[in-house]
Amino acid sequence: MSTAPSTVLVSGGASGLGEAVARRFGADGWHVAILDRDGDRARAVAADLPGAAALEVDVTDPDAVDAAVQAVLAEGHTLRLAVSCAGIGPPQRLLSKRGPHSVQAFHTILSVNLFGTFHVLRAAAVAMAENELDEHGQRGVIVNTASIAAYDGQIGQVAYAASKGGIVGMTLPAARDLADRFIRVCTIAPGLFKTPLLASLPQEAQDSLGASVPNPARLGDPAEYAALVAYISSNPMLNGEVIRLDGALRMAPR
Repeated sequence: MSTAPSTVLVSGGASGLGEAVARRFGADGWHVAILDRDGDRARAVAADLPGAAALEVDVTDPDAVDAAVQAVLAEGHTLRLAVSCAGIGPPQRLLSKRGPHSVQAFHTILSVNLFGTFHVLRAAAVAMAENELDEHGQRGVIVNTASIAAYDGQIGQVAYAASKGGIVGMTLPAARDLADRFIRVCTIAPGLFKTPLLASLPQEAQDSLGASVPNPARLGDPAEYAALVAYISSNPMLNGEVIRLDGALRMAPR
């Protein structure tokens, strides 16, 4: 049997939560494959991780996602973990002074967040189904990223909450679909994390958002998200579950 390290594929792996996952698993000795539409940034992150691959991919294109996964396999790597972190979330009210919510904007957010997650889920499952069983009798793990907005969507988050709610809804049936292939599926629903979007806000605004979290009263560190991915990967009884990672935060309407 090959002694080559297992591969983790991370969509949206060039920044934020995905970058934290890539760096965590790279440090743990995994081979890392980063999928991101920002190819330059993906290559910059991959350069810090020995042997890592960077693939410029738009997750809304299922053929591109399939080709990226096949490119990883063609290099002789064994895909054991796939983590979907690619996502967008520009706010827009259903009705505002500018008129009704843009239909195109709604479609775009669902295309990236929900359809993009499905594309990675599907392509990873195809690849993992060919793996040998590991020491736990498993072939692979797929971790998707939702949001607490799936449950506590705020004003202006109709599209974002719908996309993340769809990911939550896919989790259990996907885990059941893949049970006979010995592939596990879980989802993490993060709260307020210090991703590039929030990090771009003034420090005062960041502190105010962090103070809204009951305990710990701060923004989450992407490394904490990556730590949960690592635990899900290591615990074979975690399957079909959505885990909130939010410091007990429940979002207010605005």
